[in-house]
Amino acid sequence: MLVAASDAWSQDQVWVCPMDPDVRSNTPGFCPRCGMKLADKIPDAVEYHMELSAVPRVLEPGQPVQLTFAIHDPWKGRPVTKFQIVHEQLFHMFLIGQDLKFFLHDHPVFEPDGSFRYDNLKLPNPGMYRVLGDFYPDGATPQLIAKTIIVAGTPPVAVHLSRDYSTKDAANMQVEFRTEPPQAIAGLKTQLHFTLKPPGGLGELDGLEKYIGAWGHMLAASEDLIDLIHTHPFIADGGPNMQFNLTFPRPGTYRVWVQFQRKGVVNTAHFDIPAQELE
Repeated sequence: MLVAASDAWSQDQVWVCPMDPDVRSNTPGFCPRCGMKLADKIPDAVEYHMELSAVPRVLEPGQPVQLTFAIHDPWKGRPVTKFQIVHEQLFHMFLIGQDLKFFLHDHPVFEPDGSFRYDNLKLPNPGMYRVLGDFYPDGATPQLIAKTIIVAGTPPVAVHLSRDYSTKDAANMQVEFRTEPPQAIAGLKTQLHFTLKPPGGLGELDGLEKYIGAWGHMLAASEDLIDLIHTHPFIADGGPNMQFNLTFPRPGTYRVWVQFQRKGVVNTAHFDIPAQELE
C-alpha cells in the first residue's frame, strides 16, 4: 500500500517530554507522568545562570528574609523573562538546612522585571542552607540549579545518616517504604516504592489528590548536600501505591523527602537510603 509523503513523515515524527525525555510518542499530547506538553523538538541542554540575593545581607536565625532569583541566559547574560509552567508553577524552590531537619518546598512570586521573589522566610538555625531552583525558560530545557546561603552563628555538627526505612506518620496519612533492590547501588537504578495508608495504618486510603500537578513529589539530597535531585512518580494512578525511580550518583547516604496530598492537606515524610559502591 502506498503511503503519502506527509503520512510517512508523521509516522516518523517523535514527540518527547521536556521533563522526562524517556517519555516519547508518535502523536502530540501530554506526558502521562508529569503532565507537560510533549515537544516535537527539544533544544540541546544548556545550563542557565541563576543569581540568588538575600535581604538582609547578613542572615540571622529566626529573622525574616527576602530571597530574589534572577535568571540570565548562558550566552550573553541577558535577563530571562519568559518561562514555561511546570506542575502548575513557573518556579519551584526547595530549601534544605545543613542539619537535614529543615525542608521547604514552595513557589516564589514572579515579578514584572522577570525575577522571582520569596518573602518572609525564617531560617531557624545557624549554618549552611542549600537553595534549589527548578524552572523552565521558554525555548530552552528545564533547569535545576543549586545555590548556598549562610545563616550567622555556630553551625551544627556534621550529619551522618544511617538507614531509615521505618513507616512514617505524616499529617493525615501513614507512609510505608521499601526499595528494589533492598540495597541501593550507586550508579544503578533503584526503585522506591511507597504505600500510603490512613492514620494508624488500617483500612484503605481515600481522598488522595494530585499536588501541584503530580501524584507525588520527591527531593533527594546527599548528606553533604552536594547532590540534589527533584523527581516525580514513575508509576502512579491515583491509588495508594507509587513507584519512583532514582539513580544515586555516588556512594553515601541520601535523605529523601516525599510529598503527597490528601483531602487538601500536603503530607511530607522522609527516609534515609544508603547507596553502596558497585563491586
